[in-house]
Formats: sequence, structure tokens, C-alpha cells
Amino acid sequence: MNNLKKAQRMLRLFGIFKIPLIGFVRPRLLEFTHEKIVVRIRLRRKTRNHLGSMYFGALSIGADIAGGFQAFQIADELKRKLSIVFKDFKAEFIQRPESDVYFISEAGDQIRAMVDESIKTGERVTKGIRINAVTGYPSNPEVVAEFTLGLSIKDKTKKATQ
Repeated sequence: MNNLKKAQRMLRLFGIFKIPLIGFVRPRLLEFTHEKIVVRIRLRRKTRNHLGSMYFGALSIGADIAGGFQAFQIADELKRKLSIVFKDFKAEFIQRPESDVYFISEAGDQIRAMVDESIKTGERVTKGIRINAVTGYPSNPEVVAEFTLGLSIKDKTKKATQ
């Protein structure tokens, strides 16, 4: 199974068993590399507000996935138990998204460095992760919102006794 299909399956299961609200909006991973993630949430009845644009709650879920899913994948890859939370959330809504929204994060290397630092120090590491929400991706991307999420990671892997 290739990396994208495996990651999509893990995201679907995470949305079913851990955070059902993620499953409710049915996000789709379109790109998933060590550096970049692109998540699409379709504009449909369940994600639309009373004005016909994407509800800010659905936008927040997309930013959450784009900002945190790579950390879960890194933990799985390294066989580490990580505590992954968001400590803060900043959003700038630029225009109403009236079509499908694509959430793009290119913070994979930054997240990996955070995980490495937490493993090395045993301390919680918190940094701001930037996510852009765009419509018209990939041919004509137009930014509709910008997010900065304070991703906080701590290695909780038990040390082997000597």
C-alpha cells in the first residue's frame, strides 16, 4: 500500500474511533509527503453555513488535520508514543470559501525537528505551524484563510529499564 493510501486509511480510522467530528466532514488527503500535506474538505450540506460558504468549524477541522496529522505519522514511523495537542489557534479569514477548500501545510521538516527535540530533551516542544486554506487548488489557488496553530509535542515513550 502506498504512503498516501495508507495515510488516508489511518485518517479515516482516526475520524471513526478517536475524533468522530473529523469523520463527519470526510476529509481527503490529496498529497502527503515528509514535507507537505494537502487535505480537501468538500463544500456540501454538512460543511456549509447559512450563507452558503464553508462553516468556520469545518475550516478549523481542516487546519487541525493539516497541522497535526504529520506528527501522528512521524510518531508511527518512529514507533514513539507522542502527546500531540494544539496549545493555541490563530485564524485570519480572508474571504468566504464558496467551494471545496484545500488545506496546505509545508511544515513536515519543522514538525520532525520538534519530535527529534522532544525525544532528545524529554521536554514538551511547542511551535507555530502555518496552514493556508485555498480554493481552486492546484490550477488557480486563492487563499481564503490563514491559520497558525501552536503544535505542542512531547515524547511519552517509556524508557527501557537497564
